Amino acid sequence: MLLLLSFFNPLSHVCSHLLTERCTSKVLHTYLFLDSWHWGEPVSIIKSNFRYSVRVSPQMANRIVDSARSILNKFIPDIYIYTDHMKGVSSGKSPGFGLSLVAETTNGTFLSAELASNPQGQGAAVLPEDLGRNCAKLLLEEIYRGGCVDSTNQSLALLLMTLGQQDVSKVLLGPLSPYTIEFLRHLKSFFQIMFKIETKPCGEELKGGDKVLMACVGVGFSNLSKTLK
Repeated sequence: MLLLLSFFNPLSHVCSHLLTERCTSKVLHTYLFLDSWHWGEPVSIIKSNFRYSVRVSPQMANRIVDSARSILNKFIPDIYIYTDHMKGVSSGKSPGFGLSLVAETTNGTFLSAELASNPQGQGAAVLPEDLGRNCAKLLLEEIYRGGCVDSTNQSLALLLMTLGQQDVSKVLLGPLSPYTIEFLRHLKSFFQIMFKIETKPCGEELKGGDKVLMACVGVGFSNLSKTLK
């Protein structure tokens, strides 16, 4: 699992492979091909996980880390959690804490989960121990769901496929989230794009939950601001 920044988008690592030099002539060209990614490979490491806190006791960080490890260490020993405690002027005016976790599989897929405490005066107070355990459980849920991207970034992957070149793109996802289902309706309304959806029940090859194979032909969206030579 890989955790880089407190508000790090895990798919941005994947996007570096999706957005190539071809973007100068085409806005997006997706490379979410079904090679070694699509069969729910095991998690290899939990590294660079990031715990952050601002305007609270530094001990909050250690309590979050210990509670998250109490869940994750039951499954894998390679867990690396970094802490970042901000204080003074640089920490802003809103006290709080949070945890971001990203799992990296043996073939380079990233699955993430993140939780943060409620803003001061909004909602019930959250204990660091509860936040750490709940975030770890959310990550395990994402690992069980599987797919090339986690449920939070399903819509981004589908958007990249929609805007890609006029060729077939495919991606294997875990069970579609309610947000993703609604996002597919928006894609149909704006781009007249319909995805071919093929269910992949879990079995000997597929691990975890049932998977969904999504396929579409991109609209070939071009960068209209590019200067023609």
